[in-house]
Amino acid sequence: MDASAGGGGNSLPTTGADGSKRRVCYFYDAEVGNYYYGQGHPMKPHRIRMTHALLGRYGLLDQMQVFRPHPARDRDLCRFHADDYVSFLRSVTPETQQDQIRALKRFNVGEDCPVFDGLYSFCQTYAGGSVGGAVKLNHGHDIAINWAGGLHHAKKCEASGFCYVNDIVLAILELLKYHQRVLYVDIDIHHGDGVEEAFYTTDRVMTVSFHKFGDYFPGTGDIRDVGHSKGKYYSLNVPLDDGIDDESYQSLFKPIMGKVMEVFNPGAVVLQCGADSLSGDRLGCFNLSIKGHAECVRFMRSFNVPLLLLGGGGYTIRNVARCWCYETGVALGHELTDKMPPNEYYEYFGPDYTLHVAPSNMENKNTRHQLDDIKSKLLDNLSKLRHAPSVQFQERPPEAELPEQDEDKENPDERHDADSDVEMNDAKPLQDSGRYLLLFSHVICSSNHFRWLYCVFYFVQFSNIGGGI
Repeated sequence: MDASAGGGGNSLPTTGADGSKRRVCYFYDAEVGNYYYGQGHPMKPHRIRMTHALLGRYGLLDQMQVFRPHPARDRDLCRFHADDYVSFLRSVTPETQQDQIRALKRFNVGEDCPVFDGLYSFCQTYAGGSVGGAVKLNHGHDIAINWAGGLHHAKKCEASGFCYVNDIVLAILELLKYHQRVLYVDIDIHHGDGVEEAFYTTDRVMTVSFHKFGDYFPGTGDIRDVGHSKGKYYSLNVPLDDGIDDESYQSLFKPIMGKVMEVFNPGAVVLQCGADSLSGDRLGCFNLSIKGHAECVRFMRSFNVPLLLLGGGGYTIRNVARCWCYETGVALGHELTDKMPPNEYYEYFGPDYTLHVAPSNMENKNTRHQLDDIKSKLLDNLSKLRHAPSVQFQERPPEAELPEQDEDKENPDERHDADSDVEMNDAKPLQDSGRYLLLFSHVICSSNHFRWLYCVFYFVQFSNIGGGI
């Protein structure tokens, strides 16, 4: 069956023995659930700890390699973010913020993106998990998971939409060291604006965002926004209305993503699994079931391309934990029982204590005519692309050694090696046997009402290995 028709391309069964063929790793830091945005704020990192507890009770942690992420360092974050912005995040505290009013305004830190205790450590943790996941994919894992990541609104020099550091952009930059093309897919209810802007002018990264559009944060993501210059038609936006259900969603997702995989032929896929597109979300207005949401994971998994699964939005936290637990099972090829095993947060899931929650009877404002029109326009855009764009350099950088060890085998006092594999170590001399080439990625910084074009530069060592970057 043609992938564009919804069959899944190189589809493999998601249950049974085949599931064990996927090498899955999972990044988690036990401290992440302790960070607190503040009273009344809808973003609650505690949901990551709830998800982790469910994974343990369902026995899924035993099926994956579990890693504690190396905290991203300044130089890691500055691969995308401005130096002065990173310096501000590192230094600001709840006690000192009143002395930095101008900086707070400049960097859009305040109400939606508050200053809280441990802010910079929180950023280092979730960014480290996403970049670490990308490194693992570059070194042979099939699927990497970081539910603490997926903060897609952060810009080069400002916070936005509860997001401070754009771990997704950092992970994609890591993947681009090894893969010619990387695909980014966003199923959060909000438009993935920060990632789209970062790669708006390049054909090496295609971004596809399915989101609520029309008088809704962040207000971007029109179907007519298709990219610019070399990146024209490499940004796809799927604008949706209130109440979209599983059937309507998949009537767009599978044919569009099937065609994207055929035309773009990515070496790796990053899937942002924001759970605020679920029915009953505190800030959302879609009507997806957990199985409908997870069908996107199942479909992208079926192409057998290295896959990075990230979190994102999700503000009814009991359903976020349910969703990401179930989607971890999908990644592993295990179907989970609906009856929830007892766990540390069992009381959150009453009165039914089940993994799945029925969608509501809210009206689906997405008509068949509207959906067909969206699909037709986007497939037409895709028809304008040349198949699998090539890149200038065809040699692959050598694989780096990974210092991470399994969490249950390592010494916690030695867990964070000073020489992280995800950072550039300026102290190490250049090796005579390699060639060094300057690569760049065009990105766009959003600052207030203006967008400025700039480039991220980094050096990559090349050896005489076949393949391409």
